[in-house]
Amino acid sequence: MKQLVTILKYALLLSVSGLLMWYAVQGQDLGLIGQSLREANYSWLIVTMLLSAMGYFSRAYRWKMQIDPTGYKPSYWDVYHAMMVGYLANMVLPRMGEVIRCSVLQRTSQVPVQVSLGTVVTERVIDVMVLLGLLGATLLLDFKTFWTFVTDKILGGRYDELARNPTPLLVAGLITLVLLAGLLYTLFRNLERLRQNALFNKGVVFVKGLLAGVFSVLKLENKGLFLFHTFFTWAVYYLMDYLAFACFPATYNLGMRAGLAVLTFGAFGMAAPVAGGIGPFHVMVQGILLAYGVSKDAGIAYALVVHGSQTLLVVLMGGISFAVSMIKSGRSARALAAAPLTVASPIDVE
Repeated sequence: MKQLVTILKYALLLSVSGLLMWYAVQGQDLGLIGQSLREANYSWLIVTMLLSAMGYFSRAYRWKMQIDPTGYKPSYWDVYHAMMVGYLANMVLPRMGEVIRCSVLQRTSQVPVQVSLGTVVTERVIDVMVLLGLLGATLLLDFKTFWTFVTDKILGGRYDELARNPTPLLVAGLITLVLLAGLLYTLFRNLERLRQNALFNKGVVFVKGLLAGVFSVLKLENKGLFLFHTFFTWAVYYLMDYLAFACFPATYNLGMRAGLAVLTFGAFGMAAPVAGGIGPFHVMVQGILLAYGVSKDAGIAYALVVHGSQTLLVVLMGGISFAVSMIKSGRSARALAAAPLTVASPIDVE
């Protein structure tokens, strides 16, 4: 039964990806999309892929910095290979890569899963905080562009009507506040009963883990270097999206603020719980480029090329890391099996 539920879950996520991809291309001229892909200057992708590889190396070093204070000292390459195997797994099993990379690190460096998983939670919290900061910066720097896009394209000119008669909007907001207040009151009244619920307790433990993960960064020996690698990783992500504008005539003249917008909303698409961000990433990037005057067919072509190149890089680097990790874990298992059995002396026991 459990296996059936798992299969259905992944089938549903795959269907969501397919539907979003269909939404991104439906009603468009596939010939124009193909023409954009044929006319692209792919030499820029080599630069973006090299930058991306540097970002992965930096991210692995940052993860090692988080693990070292726990008392375990895996080698840099063990950490890097485990991380890349996790990214490769995310291409097939959404959000399972975090657990898989911790499992790989346990096999190659004997770091307990719960220890490395705590550092991954910290990493994710930091990334969310950075992403929220980027979202705020994006909206502030180009507020007029997004406001015009929302009022003209999304609301379809209905903004003036809402401005003249805001009652429906106010009623909807009031209903939402009442429902939230009712939910909070119900949770408060049933708090003791909820504490006996296993799912609720798991949620509490998860939240505590998030908070502990955030504050664990304060224990790092070299906080400046950690911040540098965090900045460097996101700077690489930005340059990848920005330099990829040069691949297409339709995006060639887009500025740095457009690059920031693509990075921010594209990251939200990649964070969606679907395999490799396929579908959500393409829809988000296509939509944000539309706000900057790029046509839908050119926008989806850009998204396909950027996502495709990064997927290819993860497959190549992750495949190599998978092979290396399998060989390393096999050697570790044979060494452990061949180790002589030692019996503790009475002195040791005492």
